[in-house]
Amino acid sequence: MLVGLTGRNASGKSTLVSWFSERGLRNVSCSDSIRTWLRDQGIETTREALIEGGRELRRRGGAGVLAEMLLEILDGGDAVVDSIRTPAEVESLRSRGDFVLIEVRADEESRWKRMTERGRVGDPIEKETFLSQEAAEASPEDESGQALDATASMADITVLNDGTIEELEGKLDDIWASL
Repeated sequence: MLVGLTGRNASGKSTLVSWFSERGLRNVSCSDSIRTWLRDQGIETTREALIEGGRELRRRGGAGVLAEMLLEILDGGDAVVDSIRTPAEVESLRSRGDFVLIEVRADEESRWKRMTERGRVGDPIEKETFLSQEAAEASPEDESGQALDATASMADITVLNDGTIEELEGKLDDIWASL
């Protein structure tokens, strides 16, 4: 089984990754390929470097290159894939036949609150920056950019995550039973 996650920043993707990992799925991310490439280049893995590194890898290898790299690493194993950000990544992962894409959705205020509370390195500390990043990630300027809106439109399942963790886990229990 291959479960993929897409969604805006602080929508709850990491919570879903943990939940699926507790059920035996390996945790991988399309960003893992970028992190490895950045380290090999001697570049610090900041949010901006990850975005630009992803663009560069997509320019070189095509829009689905990050997912293709993950499929090779997984070699048919079960996994939950975090941070799917382009339709081409979805198409590459669907080639395996057992792929399900879940969009994690939460409203802007909930996500902003979560982001400021988690204090993750690289997260914006000003709401205007948060909104600007969101706009830039929603639709790409070219084929090498992120396309969260188009990727979300390909989801097989949408999980609304504006409530409590208990409510989210109840939804995930239902999804797990259907998979």
